[in-house]
Amino acid sequence: MMLKNLPKKILVVDDEEEIVVRLRNILKRANYDVISTTKGREVLELAKNHQPDLIILDILMPDMEGSEVASVLAQDPSTANIPILFLTGVIITKEEESLLGRKAGKHYLMAKPTTAKELLDMVREVLSS
Repeated sequence: MMLKNLPKKILVVDDEEEIVVRLRNILKRANYDVISTTKGREVLELAKNHQPDLIILDILMPDMEGSEVASVLAQDPSTANIPILFLTGVIITKEEESLLGRKAGKHYLMAKPTTAKELLDMVREVLSS
């Protein structure tokens, strides 16, 4: 079996269970392997143990903010190269998202709510870069 044919693994993190379920369903229908949590702190362990190809991360979380999670992941050589797609409904508008585009390095930014098509287009873009 060739590794190339394995589905890409995506870790979905949002403190709202309904959003996690919605994202998980969209991604699974697109044949991605999905792991998820509603807790910021769990991301660190899950990322280390599962080595996802992408982390979709909410910025505002009650136990550990997304930016803090990203900072800790960046300091660990085993997780430092995992791209992160920040999905947020608070910080940015769609206009700001298009102005900001990509952030530094492997981090991307996307405003929510988002459609399934917008999400999948962004996921494909991140995974192919």
